[in-house]
Amino acid sequence: MAAVQHQLVVIGAGPGGYVAAIRAAQLGLDVACVELEEALGGTCLRVGCIPSKALLESSERFAEAQSGLGVHGISVGDVGLDLTAMMRRKAGIVTQLTKGVAWLFKQNQVKHYRGRARLAGAGSVRVEGPNPVELAAPHILIATGSRAASLPGVEVDGFRVVTSTEALAFAEVPRRLLVIGAGAIGLELGSVWRRLGADVTVVEYLDRILPTMDGEMSRLALRSFRRQGMSFELGTRVSGARIDGDECVLEIADRGELRGDRVLVAVGRAPATDGLGLEELGVACDRRGFIQVDEHFATSVRGVHAIGDVIGGAMLAHKASEEGVACVEYIATGYGHVNYDAIPSVVYTEPEVASVGKTEEQLEEARVAFRKGSFAFKASGRAAALGQTDGVVKILAHADTDRILGAHLVGPRVSELVSELVVAIECGASSEDLARTCHAHPTLSEVVKEAALAVDGRAVHG
Repeated sequence: MAAVQHQLVVIGAGPGGYVAAIRAAQLGLDVACVELEEALGGTCLRVGCIPSKALLESSERFAEAQSGLGVHGISVGDVGLDLTAMMRRKAGIVTQLTKGVAWLFKQNQVKHYRGRARLAGAGSVRVEGPNPVELAAPHILIATGSRAASLPGVEVDGFRVVTSTEALAFAEVPRRLLVIGAGAIGLELGSVWRRLGADVTVVEYLDRILPTMDGEMSRLALRSFRRQGMSFELGTRVSGARIDGDECVLEIADRGELRGDRVLVAVGRAPATDGLGLEELGVACDRRGFIQVDEHFATSVRGVHAIGDVIGGAMLAHKASEEGVACVEYIATGYGHVNYDAIPSVVYTEPEVASVGKTEEQLEEARVAFRKGSFAFKASGRAAALGQTDGVVKILAHADTDRILGAHLVGPRVSELVSELVVAIECGASSEDLARTCHAHPTLSEVVKEAALAVDGRAVHG
């Protein structure tokens, strides 16, 4: 069977792969994209970012209707939960967006092949599936993403002990949910089921939540989550798990056990490279299985590139998209770049947590002299009107140049506010630049301006 010729074959149609394929097509390349799943969009659209945000929004509205509207003078009576309808709404959003990716492929003339891709040699990809085919291209881009990481001694059965995929589709609200891992996934899904009525306990090996975020923000967020009724067992190692009747039992090293109805294992992500044929072709990986690439996302095999979760670093959909664009732009034009200091990270809990650039701990470790300015949402008129005054914005600026090095936020809608700070870092702005920028009143963004003023000790409203 003769191979079908293309200029670029992208393996994986998640936010890294599909964005890369579309951008490459815009640049005039003949592009094919291979995806194992029927629906396009990858983990993010199907069983990750999008469905989790849909449930976060729905559960937040449910909690507000239960106990948050009285202060506004709104009486709603008894509030009921239709979990089936909530899940139906989530599924509808996912379907709409995955179909949107298929439409974008069609509009940009990206050829879509469904099946499992395997590197069959230099410049060759074999697609195994309903319609097997061999593809040939001078450039191959691996964007297969990641899968839920496992924990020794804890066997996932998909019912009692689950990953985030199953936790997005529980048929009923657990009475007691045990979450292993206090990162973004564990806290977001723990928040969903806590609002819907579950007794949630988060178990974390380290002595803090959100270990990759700024320490001060981590502590602020922890206090807020505890006030909402979430329990935390920090500095706690899970050594095993077993099923005891209708209960899941977590064995805690040197500290007894914890019992619940369901266990969510949220201990991070691992690269999804099984069956790709990397070893046979000679594609170098590190000891954890991440594909090794150079500054232009090229692997150890000529013509094979990789982006996104499979190469490690921050496992974020938008990082994968930026890398995909940079990679194919380099292939097509000889130039492509990602500024990793300007990649934001967001946890969509209530309050939200967002970060970009360096943390205080990183700057101290690197012995970089800096000044910081902080401003609390409790002084914001807009936050008061929203009834969401928990949190703070902190800006870190170089002590000599005043250039913004990092920004860290806990509070209402900081997932949107952080973009202003991403732009500032991308453009090399100073705290003075932000401090002298007019912000509309009353808005939450005024807190960013006040934090920038606070770097120089001249916040007006606090």
